[in-house]
Amino acid sequence: MTDTPSTSLLQQTMTVSSVTVLSRITGLGRDVAIAIFVGAGQSADVFFVAFRLPQFLRRLFAEGAFAMAFVPVLSEYRQKHSNEVHALINRVFAILTSALLAVSAVAMVASPVIIAVFATGFLLDDAKFNLASSALRITFPYLLFISLVGFAGAIFNSYQRFLVPAMTPIILNLSLIGGAFFAVPLFDEPALAMAWVVLFAGCAQLLLQIPFLHRMRLIPHPIIDIQHPGVRRIFTLMLPALFGVSVGQINLLIDTIIASFLPVGSISWLYFSDKVMELPLGIFAVAIATVMLPVLSLTNAQGNSKQYQRTINWGLTLALTIGLPAAVALIILAHPIAITLFQYRELSAADAHRIGMGVIAYTAGLIAFITIKVLAPGYYARQDMKTPVRYGVVAMIANTLLNFILVYPLHYWWDKGYIGLAIATSLAAFINSGLLLYGLIRRGHLSLERNLAIAMVRALAATAIMAGALFLISFADWNWIGWTWSERTLHLAGLCLGGGIVYTAVLFCCGARLRHFVSPR
Repeated sequence: MTDTPSTSLLQQTMTVSSVTVLSRITGLGRDVAIAIFVGAGQSADVFFVAFRLPQFLRRLFAEGAFAMAFVPVLSEYRQKHSNEVHALINRVFAILTSALLAVSAVAMVASPVIIAVFATGFLLDDAKFNLASSALRITFPYLLFISLVGFAGAIFNSYQRFLVPAMTPIILNLSLIGGAFFAVPLFDEPALAMAWVVLFAGCAQLLLQIPFLHRMRLIPHPIIDIQHPGVRRIFTLMLPALFGVSVGQINLLIDTIIASFLPVGSISWLYFSDKVMELPLGIFAVAIATVMLPVLSLTNAQGNSKQYQRTINWGLTLALTIGLPAAVALIILAHPIAITLFQYRELSAADAHRIGMGVIAYTAGLIAFITIKVLAPGYYARQDMKTPVRYGVVAMIANTLLNFILVYPLHYWWDKGYIGLAIATSLAAFINSGLLLYGLIRRGHLSLERNLAIAMVRALAATAIMAGALFLISFADWNWIGWTWSERTLHLAGLCLGGGIVYTAVLFCCGARLRHFVSPR
């Protein structure tokens, strides 16, 4: 029996998004807890570097390049060689695990070298450098656990079972919240306490996957066989995708290197700013892309080009309808959000202000980040990994050049060089998304539909009216810093709810209906 895409991609997307909302809420709770108990000083900078490096490689080995290569091939095997699916999973698991073990072992031994390369500014402070090396040695085995979690998630997604992968990050967030409250007071160095918590969370996340894989009868049994045709195709596709799908992460690493030379706190301000911007990106864009990839892979395997194009147009329509108001609202409310979430105990009002500025700079590129998530699966579903690599190279070069153009003038003239890093990242994202869109159209894989243009006009009109309302209300004479946590939260929730109601009402008056977003038409 041939698999067919679900008739309601919106329903699947909302399923993923609803769980992702909980994940992102707990993620914000995690970042708030870190801000309260660790702050934005040396320990926070060290922890974020030690956490970011294995997270970067996780995007290569799990959620990024590997998933984009594995899901299309696994979908093809389900379509054409269903009796060989488990054999493929067994062999991929064996090779992936072997590679992860080797990389983790080398990284633990070479942690001082890695810190010297990716946080070069730490070399100027021996205590900071040694602390970062120790923290990285603890966090790096997390790569093994979380990458295998990503491997399991790719299997679930290829079977269009999105719930478990969407739930898994909640374990990490709850672990870090608990660690901030209970583990940090037990250690002299908060960074080391949080590093051990990260390792514990990786184990817990992996254990969650096992019963669900068992229920699907897809528990992998390691078999080393690098000559298997499916394995060879996956890793052949993965090699160029290693760079293409992880351009954003590479840009973040470049930002980390430069930020390590900037004043203490710069890495932390960027981290918190990025996490606020990623809230709508993670809830909606990642959910849309997660649902789209297996559907696009299946329609491409079936040769259904019309449904393939409709699916991409549907993704762009939904992404822009949600992304435009989210971006504008985040920019207007950046400082109230930063104060409400982070300005407690160890994190000062000045830190919150700097985080708010970073939120504005990152959010300026939110639409580009969202469209990258939606457009990239259009290439991966066709097993075209090389084209995104070329576009990624251009974007990375542009980002690096913009870093040097923007960072140091802003640092010396305004003492806010870290904002230049965020602005450069946003501009590079627009370059990347524009090239991805151009490439799909030029190759005849995508034709932008009239419904997309109508949806964009509606979203622009509704966003403009919502922005006017938020701007007038939020710039009233309100004492955000002087308020308690509950007062800040109530006011911010009221602004968000009010803005959402205004946007939805105007969108409805402009003719938008739920049926326009349910599935590709």
